[in-house]
Amino acid sequence: MSTSPNLNHTQFITKPFIALLSYRLSVILCYQIIGVVVGWQVYDLTHDKLALGLIGLAELIPYFSSALFAGYAVDHYSRRGLGIFACVLLLIMAITLTALSSGMGHFLTRYGTTPIYAAIALSGFARAFLSPVYNTLLVQLVERENYAKAAGVGTSIFQLAQILGPAIGGGLVAFGNPTWAYAVTAVCASIGMLSLFTLHYTPKSAQTPPQAGDVKAIFSSINQGLQFVFKNQVLLSALALDMFAVLFGGAMALLPAFVSDVLHKGPETLGLLRAAPAIGAISMGLYLTRRPINRHAGKILLTCVAAFGLCMIVFALSERLWLSLAALALSGVFDSVSVVLRSTILQLTTPDDMRGRVSAINGLFIGSSNELGAFESGLAASWLGLMPSVVIGGLITLTIVLVTTKVAPKLRRLHVDELI
Repeated sequence: MSTSPNLNHTQFITKPFIALLSYRLSVILCYQIIGVVVGWQVYDLTHDKLALGLIGLAELIPYFSSALFAGYAVDHYSRRGLGIFACVLLLIMAITLTALSSGMGHFLTRYGTTPIYAAIALSGFARAFLSPVYNTLLVQLVERENYAKAAGVGTSIFQLAQILGPAIGGGLVAFGNPTWAYAVTAVCASIGMLSLFTLHYTPKSAQTPPQAGDVKAIFSSINQGLQFVFKNQVLLSALALDMFAVLFGGAMALLPAFVSDVLHKGPETLGLLRAAPAIGAISMGLYLTRRPINRHAGKILLTCVAAFGLCMIVFALSERLWLSLAALALSGVFDSVSVVLRSTILQLTTPDDMRGRVSAINGLFIGSSNELGAFESGLAASWLGLMPSVVIGGLITLTIVLVTTKVAPKLRRLHVDELI
C-alpha cells in the first residue's frame, strides 16, 4: 500500500471540526442503535427474512425521493439549519418508536410492523440532509491538502459509532427492552442538534442565493450536479463500484437471521456482529489518518473491494462465531480503505458551489445501495436461502471489480496526489 507521511497530523483539528465530528457521531449512533433494535424487534415479531429487507425499503423510498432536493437546499440555504432540521426528524422518529414500544405497544399488536416502518420513513427524509451537510461543512473547516486526513478521521468517527451503536442497542435489548434503546436514540439526536448550534465558522466562499419560486431553476441546478458526476469517469466509477458492491455483497441486513438460525445466539451477539466491521474499519481509518494513500490509489481501491467480497463469502459459509467475527472485521478493514478513498476523490474533484448536490448524488449511490441492498438481501434469502444468497452476492462483487477494472482505466491508474 503506497502512502505518504506528513509530520503535522493534527493541524486541522479545531473546535468547529470537533463540533462537526460530534454531530456526525451522534446521528450515526442514532442509525446504528435503531438498525440493531428495529431489526431484532421486527424479526422477533414476524420471523420473516423479507420483513428485514422491508426495513431498508421503508427508509429508501423517502430518502431516494428527497435526496437531490436536499442537495440543492444545502448548496443554497443554511447548512447548519438544515442539519438541525434533520436531527429534529430523527428525534421525532425516536420518540415515536419509544411510544410504540411502551405505552402505545398495542398498536404493534393490532397493526403489526406497519407503524415501525412508518417511523423509519422519517429517518429516510433526515438522512437525505445528513451527508450533504457534513461534507459541505467539512471543506469549510479543513484546508484542501488535509482532506484525505480529515476523511480518515471522519471515517474513524463513523466506524466508532458503528461499534458503540450496535453494542448499546444489543445490550439494551438483551438486558432491558427496546423502549430503553429508542429513548437513547432520542438523546443522541438531541446531542447532534446541540453540536450544530455550537458550530461557528467563517465560510470560505459565499453560497449562491436561491431563485425564489423558480421550479425550473431548481431542476436545472440539480441537473448540473448530475451532469458533473456522470461526465467524470473517476468519480462515477468509484461511486458505482461501491454502490454495486454494497448492493449485492453486503449481508448486514440478514445478521438477525444468521444470529438466530445459524449461530443460535441472542441479541447481544447481534450487537457484536454489527460492531465487528467497524472494529476493523476504525483501525484502518486511524492508520490512514497518519498515512493517507496517494500513489496507486485506484489499484488499491479495486483490490480492497474485491477483498470485501471474499470476506462476505467466508462469513456466509461460517458456522462458528469467531470466524464470522473475523470475516466481518476484515471486511471493515477493506471497506474503510474504499470509504476514505471515495470520500477523498469526492472532495478533491467537486467545485465548492456544487458540493451539496454532488454529495447528495453520492448519497444516492452509496446510501440507497445500503437500503436497497437490505431489501435485495431479504428477497434473495427468501428465494435462495440464507447462506447461498450471501455467497452469490460475494461472487457478484468480484465480478463487478473485474468489469470496473476493464471499463474505467482512469480509476485504475489514479494517484490521489495528482488531484491536489
